[in-house]
Amino acid sequence: MKLKLGVIGTGWISRSFIDAALATGKYHFSAVFTRNLETGVTFTEDFHHVDVFDELSELVTADLDVIYIASPNSLHFEQAKAAISSGKHVIVEKPAFSNPTELEAIIKLATKEQVLFFEAARNLHEKSFDLIRAFLEDKTVIGADFTYAKYSSKMPALLDGQLPNKFNPAFSGGLLADLGVYLLYAAHAYFGKPKYARYEAQVLDSGVDISGVGILTYDGFHVSIKTGGHYNSFVPCEIFTTTGTLVLDAVNAVKYARFISLDGTTHELPIKPTKNNMQEEAMDFAKIMLEPDTQANFDLYEDWLNLAINVSETSYAMRESAGIKFNADEK
Repeated sequence: MKLKLGVIGTGWISRSFIDAALATGKYHFSAVFTRNLETGVTFTEDFHHVDVFDELSELVTADLDVIYIASPNSLHFEQAKAAISSGKHVIVEKPAFSNPTELEAIIKLATKEQVLFFEAARNLHEKSFDLIRAFLEDKTVIGADFTYAKYSSKMPALLDGQLPNKFNPAFSGGLLADLGVYLLYAAHAYFGKPKYARYEAQVLDSGVDISGVGILTYDGFHVSIKTGGHYNSFVPCEIFTTTGTLVLDAVNAVKYARFISLDGTTHELPIKPTKNNMQEEAMDFAKIMLEPDTQANFDLYEDWLNLAINVSETSYAMRESAGIKFNADEK
């Protein structure tokens, strides 16, 4: 059986997910929603028999099993609610929702409608993530530094006086809600939920962050996170232990992980990145949707939900500490 996939959004990330989903052999790309029919027709020209809708109600009531949502952040909540209410599973691109209140409402609705909700934080599903977590199991962590900063393709528009969605509080933008999600998922997956979290941000006139430094406080150690959208960083990420330092090239799409012991000896973890770094998450989601009643899949799904909740709560606390508010927070 293949899952009939509908997609909201026609950007590059939607195309990447579609390609990844099809590569798993578990999905059939069946429909797309776009506000412009011409855009939708162009987007689907490489595929066969894909329905194009410019009304959300038409998409969510179509013959689909799951809908992938990759619209601007602030639109996720209402679109996911409509899809779930129509009996569809949903995969929502990270950050899934603007705040913990929206996330809690969606989880409750999905449970009521007996469908599944997934936040597409793809680094959580990479095989490298499991390897790193397993490697750390017998280590005593005493700190970590995680960085993800990349010059945004939307910077020229911002510098030209425009306000792209990425930097607009009306669309729940900012860098903590973008690249920062990967950093928070890594910290929560490796070390658990922090006791406290704060964020010092460079805030734009629009009210959201273009960069910032966060501190996550755990029992006995701290994790620093650094993100930005107006510069590129080439600094590796590091996890400090009592016996050495694990050096990663990144916290997502990891290409290498190298442990350097205190005596200087090194150990390379057997990292083998996939060609499309969304393929592993697409496969993970398909396994749960196709066999939701097995105990192992149920437990795994519950773990993902708990991680999503914890990441959302930490992100919200960090935004509050930096004075960053989204329009959605007022609803």
